[in-house]
Amino acid sequence: MDNKRIVITGVGVISPIGCNKDVFWNALISGVSGASEVKAFDTSDFKVHNGCEVKDFKYEDYISNGSRKVGKGSQFAIAATKLALDDSKIDVKNVDLERVGVSIGTTAGEIQILERVNQLRYEKGDDNVDSDLFLKHPCNNIPSNIAIEFGFEGPNTIISTACAAGNYAIGYACDLIKLGRADIMVAGGTDPFSKVAYVGFSKLNAIAPEVCQPFDKNRKGMLIGEGAGMLVLESMEDALARNANIYAEILGYGLSCDGYHITIPQPDGNGVVSAMRKALKYANIKPEDVQHISAHGTGTVANDKAETISIKKVFGEHSKRLAVISIKSMIGHTMGAASAIEAIACALAVKEDIVPPTINYETKDPECDLDFVPNVKREMRVNIALNNAYAFGGNNSCLVLKKFTG
Repeated sequence: MDNKRIVITGVGVISPIGCNKDVFWNALISGVSGASEVKAFDTSDFKVHNGCEVKDFKYEDYISNGSRKVGKGSQFAIAATKLALDDSKIDVKNVDLERVGVSIGTTAGEIQILERVNQLRYEKGDDNVDSDLFLKHPCNNIPSNIAIEFGFEGPNTIISTACAAGNYAIGYACDLIKLGRADIMVAGGTDPFSKVAYVGFSKLNAIAPEVCQPFDKNRKGMLIGEGAGMLVLESMEDALARNANIYAEILGYGLSCDGYHITIPQPDGNGVVSAMRKALKYANIKPEDVQHISAHGTGTVANDKAETISIKKVFGEHSKRLAVISIKSMIGHTMGAASAIEAIACALAVKEDIVPPTINYETKDPECDLDFVPNVKREMRVNIALNNAYAFGGNNSCLVLKKFTG
């Protein structure tokens, strides 16, 4: 594999707290909550009613051709890609489109399409389901729809490793550039608000009744979210040649699968420990080189405790000096988009030397005894940040981002 250094030159965000980089970042460092009563469907049959939905999103504001109908997961991803490309200042008319690829992570893909099909079958019968709906449903449509919209002809893939999928997609995109199979990769994750996810997590009693409180002693669970995060990746050499703005360098990543349980994290955190140690080794850095961790931090009792244990195992005494946060306290759990949006937050933290807060933090938990940057942003030097993401089935990932200094 080539020794190419991979950098981030553009970012695009569709989130519950803002639909472009600047609005998103300002809301994030200001501790704005995206939580509100769910509007996507009737929650009266549930014990919980709040979520983090994208507000005021108009797909037509981002596309050149409105005649091609796509699912909401694709809409979010295409919009975020448009924002990321504009931010990168890459003129797609002047690049070899066969060398531009797409790598997307998702949990449920176009799940809203399947939910619509099931609703129509229940209300009107099988014969009243539009066959075109089925064509919009497969997960692989999402990166294909991006490629069609922007004319990309390079590698095109979907990675469905649930809530760790964004990191997986970014790591794979870096590999493709290093292997010489692409010059530019658009990578990230997307997931629309899902009734299936809401039902599932509600049945697991994993949804908080009001707000998400990661690492707080009285945390009561997550909030379901939605959105997309897309990053433009290219080699440092190419980025410097076109005088691009560089947000951060991606030093490497680590993956593992502990296979402990379909929904519960390994209590001793060893699967997560493996992913972080692999990431540090890949990046050729020591634990004490890291200043900031964007935690998976779902706000569930089991996850937050296991993640704290894993961080302490990897970093030892240095863990006390780490600024550890969970932006899920603000945007909810955006499923396959989560670690992609969080990677963007890490890149901005590294670029701006500002760490966003973990909001809704009120009571310290003796079992979660790290510095979680409670409620107020922190201005501090951030040279290296880790982005942690874990998923059902024991899929664990860790991405390493570094301040670009040339």
